[in-house]
Amino acid sequence: MEERARSCLLRSKDTLEQDIKASYLMDHMISDGVLTTDEEDRVLSKPTRREQAAALLEVLLRKDNRAYISFYNALVRESYGDLANLLHNDLPQLSPEGEKSFSNGVSSLVQLILSEGGVPQRPMVFVNRPALLNQVREKLYQLQKVVGWVTVFGMAGSGKSVLAAEAVRDHSLIKGTCFPDGVHWLSVGQCERAELLVRMQSLCFRLEQNQTVDSPPRPPNSIEEAKERLRFLMLRKFPRALLILDDVWDSSSLRAFDIQCRVLLTTRNRSLTDSVSGQKESVPVESGLDEEKALEILALYVNAQLHSLPEQAHCIVKECKGSPLVVSLIGALLREFPDRWGYYLRQLQRKQFQRIRKSSSYDYEALDQAMDASLQVLNDEHRELYKDLSVLEKDVKVPAKVLSVLWDLELEEVEDVLQEFVNKSLLFRDCNQRPYMYFLHDLQLDFLTEQNRSQLQAYAKGPPTSADVEGLYWYRFLPHHMARAGLSKELYSLMFSLDWVKNKAQIMGSAHLINDYVEHGAILDQENSEVRLQFQEFLSLNGHQLEQRPFPDLVQLALSQPHCSEVYRQALLQAKERASRGQLYLDWVNKSDVESLSRLVLHPHQNSLYYSCFSRDGSKIASCGASKTLRVFKSNSGEKLQEIPAHDDEVLCCAFSPDDRHIATCSSDRKVKVWNVEKGTLLRVLEDEHEEQINHCQFTNTNRRVLLATCSNDTFMNAKLWNLNKRGSQNTMFGHLQPVNHCCFSPDDTYIATSSNDGSMKLFEVQSANEYKSFDISSLFSENDNNDDDKTGVIVKCSTWSSDGSRIFCAAKNTVFLWDFEANKKMAECSGHLSWIPCVQFSPNGSLLLSCSDDQTIRLWETERVHTSSAVALKRDFDVDFSQDGITVVAADSKNRLQVPRTNLTLCLLISYVPHLPSGNTLATLLGHTKTVHHCLFTADGQTLITSSEDTTIRVWRWRTEECLILAGHKEPVRKFHLLGSSSSSPALLSWSFDGTAKVWDLSCGKKLQDLECHKGAVLSGDVSTDGSLFSTASADKTAKVWSCASWEMVFSLKGHKACVRSCRFSWDGKRLATGDDNGEIRVSDNGHLLKICSCERKDSMDSFHGGWVTDLHFSPDNKVLVSTGGYIKWWSVDRGEALQTFYTTGANLKRIHVSPDFRTFVTIDNIGILYVLKQVEGVQI
Repeated sequence: MEERARSCLLRSKDTLEQDIKASYLMDHMISDGVLTTDEEDRVLSKPTRREQAAALLEVLLRKDNRAYISFYNALVRESYGDLANLLHNDLPQLSPEGEKSFSNGVSSLVQLILSEGGVPQRPMVFVNRPALLNQVREKLYQLQKVVGWVTVFGMAGSGKSVLAAEAVRDHSLIKGTCFPDGVHWLSVGQCERAELLVRMQSLCFRLEQNQTVDSPPRPPNSIEEAKERLRFLMLRKFPRALLILDDVWDSSSLRAFDIQCRVLLTTRNRSLTDSVSGQKESVPVESGLDEEKALEILALYVNAQLHSLPEQAHCIVKECKGSPLVVSLIGALLREFPDRWGYYLRQLQRKQFQRIRKSSSYDYEALDQAMDASLQVLNDEHRELYKDLSVLEKDVKVPAKVLSVLWDLELEEVEDVLQEFVNKSLLFRDCNQRPYMYFLHDLQLDFLTEQNRSQLQAYAKGPPTSADVEGLYWYRFLPHHMARAGLSKELYSLMFSLDWVKNKAQIMGSAHLINDYVEHGAILDQENSEVRLQFQEFLSLNGHQLEQRPFPDLVQLALSQPHCSEVYRQALLQAKERASRGQLYLDWVNKSDVESLSRLVLHPHQNSLYYSCFSRDGSKIASCGASKTLRVFKSNSGEKLQEIPAHDDEVLCCAFSPDDRHIATCSSDRKVKVWNVEKGTLLRVLEDEHEEQINHCQFTNTNRRVLLATCSNDTFMNAKLWNLNKRGSQNTMFGHLQPVNHCCFSPDDTYIATSSNDGSMKLFEVQSANEYKSFDISSLFSENDNNDDDKTGVIVKCSTWSSDGSRIFCAAKNTVFLWDFEANKKMAECSGHLSWIPCVQFSPNGSLLLSCSDDQTIRLWETERVHTSSAVALKRDFDVDFSQDGITVVAADSKNRLQVPRTNLTLCLLISYVPHLPSGNTLATLLGHTKTVHHCLFTADGQTLITSSEDTTIRVWRWRTEECLILAGHKEPVRKFHLLGSSSSSPALLSWSFDGTAKVWDLSCGKKLQDLECHKGAVLSGDVSTDGSLFSTASADKTAKVWSCASWEMVFSLKGHKACVRSCRFSWDGKRLATGDDNGEIRVSDNGHLLKICSCERKDSMDSFHGGWVTDLHFSPDNKVLVSTGGYIKWWSVDRGEALQTFYTTGANLKRIHVSPDFRTFVTIDNIGILYVLKQVEGVQI
């Protein structure tokens, strides 16, 4: 339907709906053949007359001009004269005169069809290219009887899109026998799969607009579903339609539209259609216009006659060889500045392409952007080869043999590469000569030459920016060039800058940066060796955090460095400056209490890391894991040297041979493989003897007699020795009746140690395979060393010998222990990993200890600093007192001793006791609970202590007299409770339990006042509003509820969480409630209505949005900021739902956080017992 007619219907819609009776009008329209009986039935199915009228008009708006005229005639026949008059002036013409071409050569009907199909309008300045246009239309006419593809290809800016759009502005093509079902234009461009799906969804939406259905179908969820939807629509609904795909870059995008329909596509790559099926035709678009056409464009832009153009116009056309893009860009600029002919000619002659810039409907604002886009689709190797073509002379054609010498490649390889360049319109081939001759367009050659010349000039003024794609080379090698050029002061300034560290780490990761400090250490140490070590240590210990995306706040990470560090000094200055602008930063004020023994932390695999090892010379580290790959790194920087897809299942172990030339891997697929380290090629496969997964493999330490040991989950034959020159195993070692996790040779290869699930470590003689000695490791652990929730006992995961063979490191759970077995004494303990440790190993010189963990990290420990630490490991049950005199933290340590230093924590024991803090003496010991005490609280007068326990009871103690009132009624453990505000004569207590209930108690007599069935699952958390009128409960049933403390009725229930709701907290004004779940998602609600979801864009390596469960929440006093704990600490803007800051703790699994009344100090403890006192950084005074 024409635009005027459609607009008239829309304007008159309300009046028509109010007056017409649809059933009378539809009889006439059915007789005219513009309405079907099915459409009549859908209209009459509406219950009221007005709804029927509205439905008829909706059907009418999807019809053509004939339907509008039929509707007008029906109004006249049914005596709706006044309504017919509303439509009369906009009646479309169906006579031959009405279809005659308009001034732009396109009829209104064709223009309407093209507009509905999204075909772009003609550019403001348009010059016809009849020869090319006729070629395209001739190819399109060939699609009249058969589906297929017509490809219009050419270099950037040659006018392909304009040509394709103009080709379909033809009445005989659209309304004739070729494409009567319409034309649909889709701009594809360079896009990822997600962006391609959005484009396909929009096309489906456009095609489905003409479908007469009450509820439109949902958008397709995948490219495959979208492809099938489009196939169905094209075959069933639009069999004679033309689909135009503009600016297609790769074959994968094109295959998504291989749906057996008629397609016209524009591209720079002529070979794209090789990947699809059907008839194929192509039309090459020349890179330049002839001089007359190019001058005509310039004349139209400046509104002048051809003969009046200045001489510079001819020179511009000659310089760019008639490039439509260049002529259009310069013409658009001259429209605004008509006196700049000479200026733009000089810029073109000087190759200043970036100055020839103008916003337009074209995807690129400047010529250099358009040409650079073509380069970026090449792979790295071919892109570098293409840049070498800048050595060619203008207008000189060269054979492939010349480039074979330049590139040092065989002639056939060169021809293959050149063919790809030709296909992508990056190079031209003269086929009239033998052998073929190749040449570049002048603009492409100038672009390459200018790129190579300008790099050093640009970076002499300052380091590259992260947005500079070409800057990757300079980020990698700028320090190297500075060092070679003797620019020592500039190198100091660069390498000792936190801004440089941030930019390079964000683009290239930490490994290259660490390598820079190692490689140029001698030069940097001349300026300040301490500062060099401080920067290197910062990157080594935080490199795994810098691999995260989105990129973490590097200033906040640097604030965790020691106060004496230059890294910390620069970070504090930046944090203060940013804090003055309203940004949030936290300073870890007690970090001097914690000494890090780690030297390097890597995050090499996205899944669990099962093993890592040193090469024999200590220069390399190999790692493997659930990703099924083997990776090799430099040990001093973490730079990746090799990556091998090693097995079909998880790779459980890797080991270097004595000469470091080979590396062995073993897997859950029950195979052992031996690889060449340098080439990454497979040498041997050992299989068929282990019936269960092979947990570990290890070579002998010397070359005298090279053997490989393996151990597995087999019941009896779970440890074997292999000679690589033989097909089968050489020996089997018997002794363990449970899986053997690890084996390692003594330094002289006399013995081999094995570690097992049975809690023991055994020594076998290598020569005879007989058992020599056995150690019961599980007996060396006290009961308190086990977690309450871990009932599996002590599993010895791995062990390693000291260089003199007198000591062995072994690992159990998430801690590394050093044992002197002659003295039967634990000598040291290294904590830092967040999960179990399957591997530890000394470096060859014994100065470093390597450990890897299921937390996906590798840690290097300096053994000279490993000792029996006097620092305490605190439990996560603690309390904090914020006072004017400072902060007092009370906590129990790992040996159940109460710690009260400057800052420390509360108690979680099987018995309750009341200490006197100044003296540390016990004032009372309260016996009664039969299981773990989870929570304790004094009343305001300090005379009554209330405790809750795993034994399902709550006890109210008069602790001085040891009198006890038992509150019994819960059927499951009571983790916490809350005192309710009430009169002193009748104090009340609210408790909640894993049994799904909440109960209210009278503390004076122990009477149960209320018994509320709150949830179908365990109640995990609760909170009471500040005014005491409401309380909330959060449950494992994925809901949270708010209750009235006056009526004890539920006020509202909050649904939407997809996991257990583990925490909840009211805002200080009681209007909002924040809830956090086990997926790491936080929801903020107001009176039962969802306000914001506080969540990251993607899950982290722990498969959570918060590094684990959200365990605690606190609002700021003004209710604008929310702090949350999980695997780390995050601060959120309540109004926007955005993260304001993240503090990464050394450990994880934070239980709770205590917040000062002014919301400026935060105290917590991680799962490895480290205390954090964080204070908000104050902004500088301006």
